[in-house]
Amino acid sequence: MLIITIPAQLHAVNLDMPLPTNAPKKADPVVVKIDVDANSVINWNGKPVGSRAELEAKLTEASAQQPQPELHIRSHAKAKYETVAAVMAHAQRVGLTKLGILGSEQFAN
Repeated sequence: MLIITIPAQLHAVNLDMPLPTNAPKKADPVVVKIDVDANSVINWNGKPVGSRAELEAKLTEASAQQPQPELHIRSHAKAKYETVAAVMAHAQRVGLTKLGILGSEQFAN
């Protein structure tokens, strides 16, 4: 008769978990709402933008902020594509990278 003893198998995984910190929570990002209405008038946070030069100046100012604000672009279904594309092109030209198109579900049908 032969008796062999072995240690019991433990099914445990050792993990190094991060320790909780008292770091402050991240602040909500600054959001700039750009709306293009049915007449292709551009609105910056609800206020009409008078010209393309004024729009580009506002976008340049926004690109200089740290951290950069998020641009939320919403267009009316009857707005000209050219106007919306110009807003996106200006934003890209000045170096804004946080860009979102809102309300595109209206174009689903």
